[in-house]
Amino acid sequence: MSAAAPLLQVRDLRFRYEGKPVLDGCTFDVGRDERLAILGASGSGKSTLLRLILGILRPESGTIRFEDRDLAGLRTEELNAARQKIGMVFQGAALISSLTVAENLALPLKELTDKPAKEIDDVVDAKLDLVGMRRTKDQLPAELSGGMRKRIGVARALVLEPELILFDEPSSGLDPVGTTEIDELILTLGERTKASCVVVTHNMPSAFRIATRMAMLHEGAVLEEGPPEAFRSSKNPVVRQFVAGDTDGPLGREPDDERPA
Repeated sequence: MSAAAPLLQVRDLRFRYEGKPVLDGCTFDVGRDERLAILGASGSGKSTLLRLILGILRPESGTIRFEDRDLAGLRTEELNAARQKIGMVFQGAALISSLTVAENLALPLKELTDKPAKEIDDVVDAKLDLVGMRRTKDQLPAELSGGMRKRIGVARALVLEPELILFDEPSSGLDPVGTTEIDELILTLGERTKASCVVVTHNMPSAFRIATRMAMLHEGAVLEEGPPEAFRSSKNPVVRQFVAGDTDGPLGREPDDERPA
């Protein structure tokens, strides 16, 4: 693979939910060492897109090429091997409530690698150090704040040393200070791990703080993509309305117009 080739290439992706189109010809790339913010209104298919990349869902058509292999066409064993190079940070952290923080992080290492217990413990400690959560290793998720659980979710996504990290609304439910802390953590991880990041968000201050490039989903496809400064000066009325948070414009809709996220 050429060093200049994108790490991830999504082409003409289509997915329906209960017969309704969610993604309809979605196409974009993610370069190496890049932080791509995926923007879009509620119900635009942002979270669905992440689940398609991870292989939790299968597309109706189109390709998702990661390191030049089409994830949508892989057998289960091959997909599981590819997933080890893709970390996922879920919106609600998705920690197992009955396990301690350390046990949550150790679980994928125990299930997917043959590392000895001491090496697993070292990896867990290192990833908790990276997100500033070493002191929480013996606590249960219920004993942590929302922001702390999100940091633990990030640490768990890092234990397999992924080349691509997917973030689903990482600042959802956090106050402005917590949001900034998560944004800064994502920036730090990009510098230290060299992993590419795809961040789904509708939080524009976060998007502008994090992204090296942005892409906006609208009506199932990427309406516009480019560097953050291009979004600030976009002439597209949909993009302008979304970035500004205006109530008047083409994004206005009836309450029953929502589609699955």
